Amino acid sequence: MEPITCDAIVVDIEGTTSAASHVYDVLFPYARRRLREWIASHPDDPATADAVARVAEQINASPEDIDAIVAELQRWIDQDIKAEPLKALQGLIWSDGYARGDLTSHVFDDVPASLAAWADQGLLLAVYSSGSVAAQRALFANAPGGDLNPLFSANFDLSTAGPKKEPDSYRRISSALGIPADRLLFLSDIQAEIDAARTAGWQAVGVLRAGEAQATVTGAPRLSRFDELAVVRAGRDDSRAGRT
Repeated sequence: MEPITCDAIVVDIEGTTSAASHVYDVLFPYARRRLREWIASHPDDPATADAVARVAEQINASPEDIDAIVAELQRWIDQDIKAEPLKALQGLIWSDGYARGDLTSHVFDDVPASLAAWADQGLLLAVYSSGSVAAQRALFANAPGGDLNPLFSANFDLSTAGPKKEPDSYRRISSALGIPADRLLFLSDIQAEIDAARTAGWQAVGVLRAGEAQATVTGAPRLSRFDELAVVRAGRDDSRAGRT
């Protein structure tokens, strides 16, 4: 692959920095099991109450109807629906799970060194995932070998950027970072996300890791490991680069 000139690299998580199996076989079932207990035991937590209220509104139920709310949340998990209230609750539950020692994190072995090398080049690094910012930070805080969060300058999710398959979401990120679209590089394993980023004027590279069955990217440069990517910093005006 030819070197890519950019000022910032934005990474997806599932199938890109971390195995999809960790998300589907470990994180999703853990949150599913704890939804009822979490909601019942955190009635005064603003983030939990807000998520519950939004679910209740969507299904025309009372926020006190925990049975109906949990059933809907579990349906969303089972169907992998990217709903903001669900992602918010998952992030809270996973953060608690890591703190309790119930969960361990996963990142592919090439990720920490590659992120560090890109940061050393002066590239701005950011995360964009359907999972909440809290979930993103919890996963990287508990990465094998140490906390990776200090390497990232920004995190984006459904609530701060929008759906990952819509070009406007990438335009919002470009605006938030203060970096022109053509100087941004997105790494993802999902074709529709690659297409949306490129429609918004970004550069994009498909990540096709061994064993990641959902990874299907064509019509764009591709790699199987982060250390296959050669990048050259274009020359960012640091005074314009935002942090979130």
